[in-house]
Amino acid sequence: MAEPNVPRLSIDIVSDVMCPWCIIGWLKFRTVMTHFEGRLDFRVQWHPFELNPGMPPEGEDAAQHVMRKYGITAEQSRANSGKMAGVAADLGFVFNRGPDFRMRNSFDAHRLLTWAGALEEPEQEGATGVQSALKLALFAAHFTDNRDVSDHVVLADVAASVGLDRARAEAILTSGDFGEMVRTEQAYWADQNITGVPAFILDGRMLIPGAQDPEVFVRVIENKVLAAAA
Repeated sequence: MAEPNVPRLSIDIVSDVMCPWCIIGWLKFRTVMTHFEGRLDFRVQWHPFELNPGMPPEGEDAAQHVMRKYGITAEQSRANSGKMAGVAADLGFVFNRGPDFRMRNSFDAHRLLTWAGALEEPEQEGATGVQSALKLALFAAHFTDNRDVSDHVVLADVAASVGLDRARAEAILTSGDFGEMVRTEQAYWADQNITGVPAFILDGRMLIPGAQDPEVFVRVIENKVLAAAA
């Protein structure tokens, strides 16, 4: 629990499990939360965004996908991947992209994340809640373990690994539960002009796009949150 009289700061993060900069952005932001420990009570909630809503069930070879989508060469794709892997490694996260690494459809993962978000108790510390745990486990399953996070068995495994009810996860995946909520949220954030991820919304009003360095967040929080509350 947060210390008494510590101001609460809501952090809404719009992201996709398929997005490498989303996990990098989160790892950078965790250092921001550490910086303000004891001064702010961060409450984190994740929101859905699909980079590739039309991705077929079989997915697509990741290298070919990036080359086609962004119009770059194989050499440029490898260089970009190497850069991201290096940044992630410095932050303690492993990108383990083998030759069979594929982009996947993330809609069902978002359905489970929406369910997990609904389970968060009001007084629970959002930064260590079950939704964040599930999000990080999905990032690791996709980027580190090269698991198919569109597969229902894999998704149920990951949900159970963070303490969620596996039977309920399976029921959600087979029933289509939370699908309409995901679509509604996606439409809402699109209306807010969120066109790329990650996107961090502080206190429901301050948008910080991209995987910014911690100093950017610290400056905004110091000047626009803590100074205003003083």
